[in-house]
Amino acid sequence: MGSILNRSFVSMDPDTRSFYASIGGHKSGGNFAKDHARASAAGRMGAANQPLSAKKRGGLNSHRNRG
Repeated sequence: MGSILNRSFVSMDPDTRSFYASIGGHKSGGNFAKDHARASAAGRMGAANQPLSAKKRGGLNSHRNRG
């Protein structure tokens, strides 16, 4: 079996690593950039699955850790 070090992302030269990193999100099925309806549906599903206690608090804690 081949060494994992020869196949890992870290072992690639910087140009190759940069190339693959730049296309990563655009090639995945989870990218909503060109499908507004799918993104809206996902947002509605997320909101529907949010606990009632979190909905009541609203955004009160959303910026709590910011300076």
